[in-house]
Parts: sequence; structure tokens; C-alpha cells
Amino acid sequence: MSDANVRIPVEARDRLARIASSEGMSLRGYLSHLAETLLTPEERAERAALACAVLRGWNGYDPSAGERAALDAELDRRMSEAGIR
Repeated sequence: MSDANVRIPVEARDRLARIASSEGMSLRGYLSHLAETLLTPEERAERAALACAVLRGWNGYDPSAGERAALDAELDRRMSEAGIR
């Protein structure tokens, strides 16, 4: 596998290196692990659609687009209150 260079701020590199070290990994290994485990927006959308289909089949849960938007807004509000976002 060939390598690539990515330019990021030194502070970001140092933070990622500390996180990698705390996990017993090199920065290179940690970034490779992230690339293998994080989902792309398309993969997240596919999983969300699958989850909705499973819920629909299991208990008939099928919120409208407006209901989903309201639920998303409520989750965002609660996360903000908890200091998560």
C-alpha cells in the first residue's frame, strides 16, 4: 500500500498523536483504523434506512419526514443542553 501526505495544523497532528499513543497505536495506524471504522455519509444513510425498515417490520414504527425532523431537533436540543455539541 502506498502512503499519502495530508497537511493538517500541528495542533491537530499532536492531538491525534496523543490519542493514538493512549490507544497503543502509532499515528499512522490510528488514522488507518479511523478510515476503516468510520462511516461515510452514504453508509450512515444506508444504515439509517435499514434501521427504519427493521423498526417498521417489527412494530410498525414509521414516522413522517416532519416527525423525524422534530425528533432530530429534540435530540439536538438535548445534546446541546448536555454540552455534547
